[in-house]
Amino acid sequence: MTSLWIIIAIVAILIIWVVSAYNRFITFKNRADEALADIDVQLKRRYDLVPNLVNTVKGYAAHESGTLEAVIAARNSAMQGNPTATLADKGAVENQLSNSLKSIFALSENYPDLKANQNFLALQNELSDTENKIQAARRFYNSNARDYNTMLTRFPANIIANIFHFVAKDFFQLGNDDVAKNPVEVKF
Repeated sequence: MTSLWIIIAIVAILIIWVVSAYNRFITFKNRADEALADIDVQLKRRYDLVPNLVNTVKGYAAHESGTLEAVIAARNSAMQGNPTATLADKGAVENQLSNSLKSIFALSENYPDLKANQNFLALQNELSDTENKIQAARRFYNSNARDYNTMLTRFPANIIANIFHFVAKDFFQLGNDDVAKNPVEVKF
């Protein structure tokens, strides 16, 4: 009778451990998913600000249409997105938009009136704030993905991860191309 109670206790402890490990995986997975959604919120904010910024600049720099068209094209490309794109692909597209936005701010150096325009300054500040929030959201997502991935590979939790088919999260990072890693070159 005593051995039966010992077996029941061991089985109960194993069941509690499996349920606890599974729930921790779900918690970490949901945190990473939420962090990725936060990146999308900040990107949407950026997409909404870009047309206002471009329209403000257009009034002052009408003959700089190439720069403005590049910003609009990069924004449209980033907004369309590809549902099957990897995080690395998405990061590369977002970096193209970031680089094209830098060229708009460089235009302000050639147009003193634009540089002093309150609308431009307000939009520039909002966009700068958004870029900082995007970077913070990416770091937050990456730290959650790291924690989740670490949990996936630790023994004995990796046994539960394999049983329930939990898969590792990709990190949000710069694209692999050299363009994303080099400074923006602005020519007039």
